[in-house]
Amino acid sequence: MSAAPLIETKNVELFYGSSRALKGIDITIKEKLVTAFIGPSGCGKSTFLRCFNRMNDLIDNVRITGQCLIGGEDIYAKDVDVIELRKRVGMVFQRSNPFPKSIYDNIAYGLRLHGTKDKSEIDGIVESSLRGAALWDEVKDRLHSSALGLSGGQQQRLCIARAIAIRPEIILMDEPASALDPIATVKIEELILELKKEFTIVIVTHNMQQATRISDYTAFFYIGELIEYDLTTKIFTNPAKKQTEDYVTGRFG
Repeated sequence: MSAAPLIETKNVELFYGSSRALKGIDITIKEKLVTAFIGPSGCGKSTFLRCFNRMNDLIDNVRITGQCLIGGEDIYAKDVDVIELRKRVGMVFQRSNPFPKSIYDNIAYGLRLHGTKDKSEIDGIVESSLRGAALWDEVKDRLHSSALGLSGGQQQRLCIARAIAIRPEIILMDEPASALDPIATVKIEELILELKKEFTIVIVTHNMQQATRISDYTAFFYIGELIEYDLTTKIFTNPAKKQTEDYVTGRFG
C-alpha cells in the first residue's frame, strides 16, 4: 500500500499527573486508509487517538511529550490554532452525541460556526454529507425533526455526517459501533469503507473481527505501549510478537 504518510508520532508520552499512560510511541499512519487500534481496555488506545486532535488538552493535569506531526506540522507547537486543527481532524465518539436540534441543524451548526452563511450552500452540504453518511434517503423528509428521534445507528451516522460536513482530512472514531446492534454495525462498517476513498480514518475498536473487516493497518497496544503495528492481514495471521499473537487468538484480553 503506497499511500503517503499523514500522521507521524515520535516518542509520544502522556502523563496523568505523575502516572505515565503512554510510553514512547512512534507510529506513521498513511493517508486514505483505515488504521485500527486494538488492545485490552485501559491500554491507552483511546488516549493515544485523542492526541491527534488535542482532546486530551481538555483533561486536567495531562502532560504530553514527544512530537505529533500531521502533514509534517507539529500539532503541539505553540502557534497551532486548536480550533483549526479540530476542523482538519474530525471525531466520532463511542456513544452518538447529536445536538438537541433538528437533523438539518446538527450538520449546519458546524458550517455556520466556521463562517458559511449562504443558505443554498449549507443546504447542498447538508444533503451531500447525509448522502456521504448513507443517511439521506432515511431522513430527507424529516430534516427539521429532532435528531434525538433517530435510532441509535442513525444517530451515529448523523454524527459521521456532521464530522464530514466540514471536510476534515482525518476522521477519528472511538469505538463508533460498540453501542449498536449488529445490523447498524454493518452499516457503519460499510460506511467506513466508503469514506476512506476521501478521508484518512483511525478507529479504536474492541472488536477484532471488525478490525479485520475494515482496516488496512492495525496497531496493538498493551499497558500504554505500542507492541506491534503492521498490515492488518499480517497482525492477524502472522504477527511478529508473541504478545500480539496471544491477544488476537483470544489467549488474553
